[in-house]
Parts: sequence; C-alpha cells; structure tokens
Amino acid sequence: MRNVVYGINLTLDGCCDHTKANGSEDIHEYFTQLLQKADTVVYGRKTYELMVPYWPDVEKNLSGKKTEIEFAKAFNALKKVVFSRSLTSTEDENTRIVSTDLRNEILRLKQQPGKDISIGGVDLPSQLIQLGLIDEFYFVVHPIIAGAGRRLFNDTMLPQSLGLKLVDSQTLPSGCVALHYIKH
Repeated sequence: MRNVVYGINLTLDGCCDHTKANGSEDIHEYFTQLLQKADTVVYGRKTYELMVPYWPDVEKNLSGKKTEIEFAKAFNALKKVVFSRSLTSTEDENTRIVSTDLRNEILRLKQQPGKDISIGGVDLPSQLIQLGLIDEFYFVVHPIIAGAGRRLFNDTMLPQSLGLKLVDSQTLPSGCVALHYIKH
C-alpha cells in the first residue's frame, strides 16, 4: 500500500502562510527530494491554484534559480488530483479534478501501485488527519516568528490526540529544521 505523505513549511509560531516563510535554495532542494519519492500529489483547489500555473511556468520559461527549476520539474512530472466542488476543468493534462468522497478516493489511490502520494496545503490535510489517512509528516520549521497569519491545524478537531514518532531531523543551511514523523 502506498503512503500518504504531508509536507509543509511553518514558522516557529505555527504560521503556515507561504508568504511568511524563507524561500531559500535548501528548502527547494529538500522538497524536490520529497516530490521525487512520489508520483501523485493531492491538493484542494486553493493550494492547486497557488501551484499551477506558477510552477509549470517556472519550468517552461526557466525563470528562477536552479533549485526552483528542479523543483518545478519534479512537481510538473507528478499526476495531480484536485478536490474541488467549484473547479470544473484544468489545462494541465496531468490533473484530475475530483468532487466525490475524499476518504474513498484516498483509499483507492493508496491501493494503486506506485510511489508515495504527496499532499499539501492546510484544509485538505486537516481533513485527512481527521480521517487517519496520513502516514508521514514532513514539517520544515523556519527560524521566523511571523506574529500573524494562518496557523496550521487551527481548526482541526480530533477525537483524541495523534501520536507521532520522530524518525529523522536535520538542520538545513538556512537555519530551518526539517522534521520527519510517522504515525505511532
């Protein structure tokens, strides 16, 4: 069975607003390596629209640093599944829009052969945590106190706490700390 893997950037005070984090090269390298372990990425509409057309354009126009272009290539190679009730079409032939039951679709994807299933964003991962469907967590904590902005899992309601086991940690050259957890 394939693993569902969640990765996100956070500030020290738990802010997950992408505009508050450090966009250094080592962060792109780290997430490129994670994406290369996956063959499918799952997003909600908001996160998808942040990522597409931005990353396809970076690869097409070779705009950005080498690490950004490498990230764009890894991202663009993935099959994309977008959960949305409002999005009805996309120009990306690697993207499939789904408006059916989240739980059943993720379970179906997990049963298919292939590499990891990467997820991103905030709302969709919160729902998947509530359903118990995330197998691995990658938190990259930036040495920044944002002081404002959306907090990760702020509205997530669990019947009981979710125990995680730290399996790896590393300090990146930028001072960010990458933490890898699995479900207990």
